[in-house]
Amino acid sequence: MSDSKMTIENGAQVIRTEVNALTQMADSLGDDFANAAELMCETRGRVIISGMGKSGHIGCKIAATLASTGTPSFFVHPSEASHGDLGMITRDDVCIVISNSGETTELHGLLAYLTRFSIPSIAITKNADSTLARQSTVALLLPDAPEACSVGMAPTTSTTCTLALGDALAVAVMRMKGFAKEDFHVFHPGGKLGAQFVRVGDVMHIGDEMPSVAADLAMGDVLVEMSAKGLGVAGVVNPDGTLFGIITDGDLRRNLDGLMDRSAGDTATKFPETAQPEMLLTEAMAIMNERNISALPVLDAAGQFVGLIHIHDCLRAGAA
Repeated sequence: MSDSKMTIENGAQVIRTEVNALTQMADSLGDDFANAAELMCETRGRVIISGMGKSGHIGCKIAATLASTGTPSFFVHPSEASHGDLGMITRDDVCIVISNSGETTELHGLLAYLTRFSIPSIAITKNADSTLARQSTVALLLPDAPEACSVGMAPTTSTTCTLALGDALAVAVMRMKGFAKEDFHVFHPGGKLGAQFVRVGDVMHIGDEMPSVAADLAMGDVLVEMSAKGLGVAGVVNPDGTLFGIITDGDLRRNLDGLMDRSAGDTATKFPETAQPEMLLTEAMAIMNERNISALPVLDAAGQFVGLIHIHDCLRAGAA
């Protein structure tokens, strides 16, 4: 076997080893998992995560996942805990303590503190007879599976399983709390994730920014309004504020012959595609892409013309 093929096979074997362990863990989940999720869901405080070394790195990610899905959480380093950071943990909190062996020396001070103040804790460990498992309110056991490294000692399988178990707990608590997409947006206002939850009403042009003309307005005046607002369109409104139609650059070109003798109502496209303020920006952009148009008038529940969304607004918000 060539060196490259051997390298690929070695990599595949690592993944297979970890997949087998994950399957074993999934098949063995029981009441302890449900009890741990309930404990996290019902806490009046925060979910504190702690672990040493690689377990600590995984713990940081679990804390971040919990915090971003509606469960206040942060990581406390076990060594720093013994030098003052124990004060960050209150009786209203619940702690998840991670140790593959369950006998990590640096955790002793933390475990003693949790016991002294009756702070509930969840152990994640492979050793059911360990100090950590015995002293915890709930013990979640990692599968008795080999590490995936060539010497069988570097944390690989165990950390993968711990991460997956943390994800499983976070998702379980999300569902127990009824955490929805709208809640998710609160904690993810930036980047591509945030853009997926921005609504039309958040970025649409309103008030004086909104090109709006009456149906009987002469096209000369309409062109002045369109040029002043710089969006290349104008909403044509009825006296009661409902939408009569929309005038776009395309409408101007199609009606170029005798344009200045027309009114806005004569030139407008009636019954155009529209958006609603509560519509996701990504949905509005999908309509524009499908119809090959650059803007949508925005109507409220009563059919009133309340705003206008342009494709450039979608691009600036990162919806593309």
